[in-house]
Amino acid sequence: MVDIFVVGGGPAGLAAAIAARARGFRVTVADCAQPPIDKTCGEGLMPDSLEALQALGINLRDFPQCRPFRGIRFLGESAAVDASFPTGEGIGIRRTLLHQLLIDRAAAAGVELRWGVRVDGLDRIRARWVIGADGQKSYVRRWAGLDACIHESRRYGFRRHYRAVPWTDCVEIYWARDCQMYVTPVGPDEVCTVLITRDSHLRMAEAESRFPRLTARLAGATPATRERGGVSASRRLRRVQSGNVALIGDASGSVDAITGEGLCLCFRQAIRLAEALEAGDLERYEKWHRRAMRRPAFMADLMLMLDRVPLLRERTLRILESRPGIFARLLAVHVTGGHSWLNRFASASF
Repeated sequence: MVDIFVVGGGPAGLAAAIAARARGFRVTVADCAQPPIDKTCGEGLMPDSLEALQALGINLRDFPQCRPFRGIRFLGESAAVDASFPTGEGIGIRRTLLHQLLIDRAAAAGVELRWGVRVDGLDRIRARWVIGADGQKSYVRRWAGLDACIHESRRYGFRRHYRAVPWTDCVEIYWARDCQMYVTPVGPDEVCTVLITRDSHLRMAEAESRFPRLTARLAGATPATRERGGVSASRRLRRVQSGNVALIGDASGSVDAITGEGLCLCFRQAIRLAEALEAGDLERYEKWHRRAMRRPAFMADLMLMLDRVPLLRERTLRILESRPGIFARLLAVHVTGGHSWLNRFASASF
């Protein structure tokens, strides 16, 4: 018997376990996989993600394997614009390294980690609280009767790393017909490239002709990993808690990868969920969760409108190129928003 049983040992589950341990709960995490767990993602963490991670006791600026970046750059067919983050830098980090750091932090905090363990149902778990952190196809969500959606859509992502000295101090987003390509520096001699598209049949090799500038940049670079695919889902659930069960991370809903907000959301959710568990009130977590999803969902809708309407996209990028201050203000809105409570949590817990 434990206080909290977390189903899913990815970043969301481990963050939830770390935050709960900081509140004094006895926590067990179970996952059928063996670590470190990889996942197709852009591997760039913006400053608000780093702030949330630091509140959980992990400072990525201490690790030389990571690569800092100052902001975001949009590159269309006829225009380009970039802006720096209003405060601090982002960091590019391989997903497997991030996962291992979260494992180490959880173990040091006293979380019981059970790898290679499959959970067959809620009735098999002896715990006061159960947290479902088992991803987009969450079994916990289904078992708890929380599958009902307000909205759901899908796009598809494909990732590959290249051995190349990063040429950019930004995360670059290249826009083309029906797809985008993301480039994130993740080390002193490595970049991560990700294709996001509505076409489940499109692959990186076929998409190269749509991104001539990026193809020229990567000419002669050696692939460091094989192409890996995944689904980028936008999903808003009607509820994220029921009885003694709460959902977190992709199990609790998600925004399109175009926002770069997935990991930041799950880290912030972990902290808020721990507060609600300490108060014995999961309704508090659900209300906060609903509010927290609004801004990234709104930003995703705006950017996906540019994806759907090429003429609007190119006109918008030309306007932003001529008036970069507008883009800088939009970026500031996207990556900030009153996270002072994170600092209060960190100072009180670690």
